[in-house]
Amino acid sequence: MSEDDPYDLDSGPDPATFAATEPEPNIEEADNPVYGVGVGPGNLEYLTPRGLRAIQEADVVVGFQTVVDFVADETDADLLTCGYADEAEALNEFAERVAAGERGTAVLMGDPNHSGYQFLGKVQRAVRRVSKRPVKAIPGISSLQIAASRARTPMEDTRFVTLHKSGSLDSDLDRLAEVVGERHLLVLPRPFDLMPGDIADFLLDSGADESLDALVLERLTHDDEHITRTTLGELSESAGGSGPESTPYSDLSVLAVRAPIGEEERA
Repeated sequence: MSEDDPYDLDSGPDPATFAATEPEPNIEEADNPVYGVGVGPGNLEYLTPRGLRAIQEADVVVGFQTVVDFVADETDADLLTCGYADEAEALNEFAERVAAGERGTAVLMGDPNHSGYQFLGKVQRAVRRVSKRPVKAIPGISSLQIAASRARTPMEDTRFVTLHKSGSLDSDLDRLAEVVGERHLLVLPRPFDLMPGDIADFLLDSGADESLDALVLERLTHDDEHITRTTLGELSESAGGSGPESTPYSDLSVLAVRAPIGEEERA
């Protein structure tokens, strides 16, 4: 943590909160905006035309290495890639370049509105430190939306929680425990300390029925897409550990827990 960037995972302020502080400016008031584009689940067939145009028209694109790799062949822009260790450095360079007048686009996996608000907030804060250019989000198709279709869990009957973020997750886990068995759940796990088995174990400890249907949907829309259909009790057997070797599931997973449907609703 530096004096220029006061964010700390434990003490905050959370960049997701920063991103949600106020509405975006009206389109007509947005002078040469920087874009935050949701690139979908990694299959370019799910990248929206508007998002693709923002990537193609950019002079500089920034994002995590795995996300930038998905769109690298779609643009002639300079690509600034990062991981968690050099994230601040890449975003500072990106901000300086857009402040100098270059067209900038940040790319995020899925849809910024589902699990990308922390990165969107970091982009927005970095840009704001050196210029007045607004940051506008371009939503994408998320693996969450694909999972809802595969698991047949309508959004209006579902509680969605993303655990794929930094910091404390206690309140997020509590939101799942409040409605498990009453509403469908869609959960984005956090690799690798809160994977599907760990979430199932938590829900069982919170009083959930071990017979609830659970689906782990991995690498959705990719050629090696795989769906495991099991129960909450069986899923909890894979709980424990904090590394990729401790879980049978991919870091690109969505957990769906279905609430029971009564006979009158099946008719």
